[in-house]
Amino acid sequence: AGVAHSFGWCGRSEPVRPCSDMAATVLEQGRGKVAAMAAEGYEGVNKTVLSIQSHVVHGYVGNKSAVFPLQLLGFDVDFVNSVQFSNHTGYEEGFTGEVLNGEQLNKLVEGLEANGLTSEYSHLLTGYIGSTTFLSAVKSALLKLRESNPGLVYVCDPVLGDDGHLYVPQELVQIYREEMVPLATVLTPNQFECEQLTGKSITTEEEAVSACVSLLAQGPEVVVITSCDLPSDPEHIIMLAGRKSSRGCDGGDGDGGGG
Repeated sequence: AGVAHSFGWCGRSEPVRPCSDMAATVLEQGRGKVAAMAAEGYEGVNKTVLSIQSHVVHGYVGNKSAVFPLQLLGFDVDFVNSVQFSNHTGYEEGFTGEVLNGEQLNKLVEGLEANGLTSEYSHLLTGYIGSTTFLSAVKSALLKLRESNPGLVYVCDPVLGDDGHLYVPQELVQIYREEMVPLATVLTPNQFECEQLTGKSITTEEEAVSACVSLLAQGPEVVVITSCDLPSDPEHIIMLAGRKSSRGCDGGDGDGGGG
């Protein structure tokens, strides 16, 4: 299979818009997307997401940032919070909160299955996972959901770390690489995570494309490297998207939209 690729970038010097402006923009884009999907005949298509990600009281990461936009885009969203923290883990004074374990996730999925609800899901979305036992439970949940719906789309954000540092135990890297990546429909690592999953260093766009191709060969239909900070272009953050194609490189003209 070939790979079609395209690029997008955003300048670091761009001013940050107020949250109210951003919310209004997202809302308008969501309305337009829902209208377009309805016009294309998707209104009767099942669009129900099970999202297993982190949650914070203050800030927007994980489910706190995913559920609302998905609802705007016309998806029903059921969510499981893998953790519930006061704030994200990058704060100087740390954080407080609770972590859901693998056994607890298994019991939640068993309850859904007992009530015939697992067959309703069209998509599974996963993000931050802090332990090997919880990741194993996520894999079990995915396989159970695909028993009910073999066409279920699995969007895997392999949250491992950033800027050369792991956020999670080292053992998770191998589990993602060997067990989760082959099961993913869409994979969305950042530059550091892509390097961890492929064992390839990324310092140029060509190396990013090579790493993307390597991940596509393992199973996913789409790979998006969500941010690349390259020495050759320090003023921009590069996004690269690759997808499997039966016709070789059939898309991507090197120009992506700004973010």
